[in-house]
Amino acid sequence: MKKSAIVAVIVAHPDDETLWAGGTILKHPFWEWIIITLCRADDPDRAPRFHSVLEMFHARGNMGYLDDGPAQNPLDENLVKTAVLQLLPDRHFDLIITHDPAGEYTRHLRHEETSRAVIDLWYDKKISAHELRTFAYEDGGKAYLPQPIKNADLFFELPKKIWWKKYQIITEIYGFNMNSFEAQTTPHAEAFWQFSSPDLARQWLKKRGNEQ
Repeated sequence: MKKSAIVAVIVAHPDDETLWAGGTILKHPFWEWIIITLCRADDPDRAPRFHSVLEMFHARGNMGYLDDGPAQNPLDENLVKTAVLQLLPDRHFDLIITHDPAGEYTRHLRHEETSRAVIDLWYDKKISAHELRTFAYEDGGKAYLPQPIKNADLFFELPKKIWWKKYQIITEIYGFNMNSFEAQTTPHAEAFWQFSSPDLARQWLKKRGNEQ
């Protein structure tokens, strides 16, 4: 990846960008980061925290209003795609990073829906990128906290200083206590599935969908 890459991080919730890719963001301060979250723009607690995180990452970003209630009713796929397009300030990127079609843990519909929407938009040429990466984490069917998949296309341990800064964002800016799922999950390594073409990503989407 070139030194001045333009990278879009497209996630469902404020904190997903930090949990699953915060180390990557911190390790590349010269990349131009655009971070959008499809939910929680109307959350009086989480929304201002997200904007503080954007400042920490020296990133641009937007928040959406998609339903994120406890019932987690499925959303219409066109609604999700429209939200992505409305929130992105640009359409052309060197790299897009988003959720995996199977999510990062068992299971969260908004993560899965976000991934499907992004991959479909890339496939349909509504957004463009030289490369797409999806988060590569799993929890053994809720047997343990989410952890990075070591045999993913990209896997790297975070330097201690980078991990600590990421952990501080989760606990001090987002305000999760040390016993929370988020704080305990904060990975010491990050992993991604990597795709160089929309066709390959669409094949992955179908494969992951069949696994669920």
